[in-house]
Amino acid sequence: MPLQDQLPPLNREFVAHFGEMGSKWGINRTVGQIYALLYISPQALCADEIAETLGFSRSNVSMGLKELQAWRLVRLRHQAGDRREFFEAPADVWEIFRVLAEERRRREIEPTLSMLRTALLETPKTEAEQHAQNRMREMHDLIDRLMTWFDDVQKLAPETAMQLMGMGATVTRVLELKDRLTGRSSRQNPPAAA
Repeated sequence: MPLQDQLPPLNREFVAHFGEMGSKWGINRTVGQIYALLYISPQALCADEIAETLGFSRSNVSMGLKELQAWRLVRLRHQAGDRREFFEAPADVWEIFRVLAEERRRREIEPTLSMLRTALLETPKTEAEQHAQNRMREMHDLIDRLMTWFDDVQKLAPETAMQLMGMGATVTRVLELKDRLTGRSSRQNPPAAA
């Protein structure tokens, strides 16, 4: 039975949207829809239920579930008296955010930082290499500072992190006031990483 017949309109819209957004996030449409379905499902689902609900082949669902498990975005559950494997998304949205951020960091940011660190150890042989290395240092320092900040934020309790995010405009105004008082623009030469 196709997706239109299996899900209420609001659920269907959410699942379809995640499928469309999947390609923008570096995953395929099928994986995005599987995740969305598991995220909004009130109970764990087996691969057959997912395949039937979304109208996907069982093999596509299996591959999608393996990818989601590799990203640590779904958990395997067993139910007493049933030999099938059931899957669910973590219930805590902060946990999902943390896992996504950690995986993105491991897969995308750490290799870039590693490459930049190696490049910064090289001795430039020309002015062009010196210029390139200076630009790489700026990039490294920004990414490193962001990762340090992110590590600090991840240590916060979810409630505290929400408060911090809610303070965004207030913090910006305080920093702008500080800049006016000191005569320094926050957009000019950010301080070097500690």
